Amino acid sequence: MELTEQQLKEFDGSDGSKPIYVAIKGRIFDVTDGKGFYGPGGSYCMFAGKDASRALAKMSKNDEDVCGALDGLSEKELGVLADWEKKFEAKYPVVGRVV
Repeated sequence: MELTEQQLKEFDGSDGSKPIYVAIKGRIFDVTDGKGFYGPGGSYCMFAGKDASRALAKMSKNDEDVCGALDGLSEKELGVLADWEKKFEAKYPVVGRVV
């Protein structure tokens, strides 16, 4: 499945009949099993329906960091992002890509 960033926003947990998706480096993960974290009111709900790469790399919950832009990240931040990506791969299925 391929989704635009606009289409991805539809999977933010606000519609209980749809899965919850979070993208990392353009890969879309189905995080519905973690809806306590990613669903409405969850501690990571700001990542739902978005590419959270930059925010995860920077360990940030700031709105301006919740995007897929990797430019300007340090080697350490890119390493942090790689660790997050491994955690997601181990826990959640990849269901598509952001195009």
